[in-house]
Amino acid sequence: MHLTIRHETVYSYTAPLAYTIQQLHLTPRSDPQQRVLAWDLTLPGTVHAYTDAYANPSHMMTMASQHTELRIVAAGVVETAMPPRGRISTTESLSPLVFTVPTRLTEAGPEVLELAASCLGRAPATTARLLQLSERILHGVRYQTGATGVGSTATQALQLGQGVCQDHAHIFIACCHAAGIPARYVSGYIDPENTGHAASHAWVDGWVEDADYTGWVSIDVTHARLMTDAYCRLAIGRDYDGAAPIRGVRRGGGTEMMQVQVQIVPQ
Repeated sequence: MHLTIRHETVYSYTAPLAYTIQQLHLTPRSDPQQRVLAWDLTLPGTVHAYTDAYANPSHMMTMASQHTELRIVAAGVVETAMPPRGRISTTESLSPLVFTVPTRLTEAGPEVLELAASCLGRAPATTARLLQLSERILHGVRYQTGATGVGSTATQALQLGQGVCQDHAHIFIACCHAAGIPARYVSGYIDPENTGHAASHAWVDGWVEDADYTGWVSIDVTHARLMTDAYCRLAIGRDYDGAAPIRGVRRGGGTEMMQVQVQIVPQ
């Protein structure tokens, strides 16, 4: 499948900013499941390109002159392939054990520990058990925009019973870590099909030991299904903080307003 993607983010401020720095994961990964055919970033300020510790294409953008608006546009075409049964081929050298370390966002409270014990037991996991976990999370945490924020933890979202794809991913990762199973956060895009919804998305990779396969399986917890060729992977990390498309800090600016437009056209 070919996915034509355009992602525009506009920040506007009620007062001038003196300084802005943004870390960007807005360029798709070059993985066996996908190939970047064309990609362009339109960014203000000074930009430094690099590859981070998880082999994600990354950029650091800084603006040291006064400004009241930031416009960031990522656009291009990505060719994706169907991963068989969600199984992800990788060329990375990192041990999966790197993704067993809890973070602030994925620490397991009592509710997470209870959910993990009821669904997973102890490592190793199978694909079927991880899908069962995603179904339990989806049943217990209703999708609700605005119910949580980027700083909400897995435990907070599970207690609330509401959240978004980021929260579903964090709860899944926290449960896997509690059971000693490697799991990691994935940021990217999804073909909205005929739903009319198009936005950045988040899902997970979990480490499985099936009868015929040992390795990563990619699962969309929000839809309780395996990843298909309708997904474009931007970045992987231990949690949202490590794989977010845009993260930054600023000096000044008063109140911040953000507008995001994402268009995805499959071919």
